[in-house]
Amino acid sequence: MSDRELQRRPRTRQLNLGASPHELPAPETRRWVARRKAQVVAAVRAGALSLEEACSRYGLSAEEYGAWEQAIDRHGPGALRVTRLQEFRQT
Repeated sequence: MSDRELQRRPRTRQLNLGASPHELPAPETRRWVARRKAQVVAAVRAGALSLEEACSRYGLSAEEYGAWEQAIDRHGPGALRVTRLQEFRQT
């Protein structure tokens, strides 16, 4: 990607993606906003939580977690917003 293309990319707000247990979403979370998804991915990547623990704790499938991780890798944390997922799937 050229420097010019990088300058045109929309800037996303930096998220505090801490991986300590008190910064993780509550186990009973039902409303998954982008920030909470990103916190779970960051915790798994940092080793604070295993993939199996994350899936068990939050009732996620490995495929769902993988989709979150892939969205972050490809498009950044902003891609975890539901409206963004719909846009990226169409392209």
